[in-house]
Amino acid sequence: MNRILVVGSSNTDMVIKTDKLPLPGETVLGGTFFMNPGGKGANQAVAAARLGGKVSFITKIGDDLFGNQTVGVLKKEGVDTRNIVKDTALPSGIALITVNSAGENNIVVAPGSNGNLVAEDIPSDLFSTGKYSILLLQLEIPVMTVEYAALTAAEHGLKVILNPAPAQKLHDYLLRHLWLITPDENEAGILTGIKISNESSAEKAATELQRRGVRNVIITLGAKGAYVKADEFTGIIPGIKVEAVDSTAAGDVFNGALAVAFAEGKGIKDAVVFANKAAAISVTRLGAQASAPYRKEV
Repeated sequence: MNRILVVGSSNTDMVIKTDKLPLPGETVLGGTFFMNPGGKGANQAVAAARLGGKVSFITKIGDDLFGNQTVGVLKKEGVDTRNIVKDTALPSGIALITVNSAGENNIVVAPGSNGNLVAEDIPSDLFSTGKYSILLLQLEIPVMTVEYAALTAAEHGLKVILNPAPAQKLHDYLLRHLWLITPDENEAGILTGIKISNESSAEKAATELQRRGVRNVIITLGAKGAYVKADEFTGIIPGIKVEAVDSTAAGDVFNGALAVAFAEGKGIKDAVVFANKAAAISVTRLGAQASAPYRKEV
């Protein structure tokens, strides 16, 4: 199997479970508190590894307890951590997460060392080894670093997948180097200016992203599934109905599963079916990396 390279963020998630999410200025008495390893990049790396992918991960951590714990967890999950960089100036990233009884959440992230991951931290010869077939990226690290990685990987024939979260506008320069982009409804709206409310509006947004240079588009629609626009298939692939407990990292599990499926040579339709199953399992569990399923479960 070809290897998957993930470049992105790692955080420690501090989670409180509550009946309801607080309004501005409101204090809510919560229930269970727990800490989990998280960060979109690390979540996706762990999800891909648990699903059978051969994964290498590049991130930047602080010279602190949280950073050391992150490396230890990743090694236990079978992720190659040799290119993780230690930042002596900034602390490791932290995320504060509140989860309500319906499984909905809100998240505030202090990026710390994630915001200092620069192009120079990525070995210049990494993409030319022929070892990797997939590069998976997100937006919790500087966009300039994402652009560098996407351009360099695309030049060496890797399939570049971008999960454009947290949502922000992106330059066509980056979009033109993407083999696949995987926004959710909100992110697709920010990228294109088109509000996603049904299959027709999803198709319009996907068409706009292709016009700007992306080859394939998957717009995730939560429990409804995913809208796919690609050469081999266009349309909605339904989601799987489950009782949601916590939606944290469901998108990360979806993207990690996609990377594994593509590394195994699956087509886009089969890859999305596989990813939908993995994400459905993840929302029935608390936590970020802790919610990622293993291959036998999917």
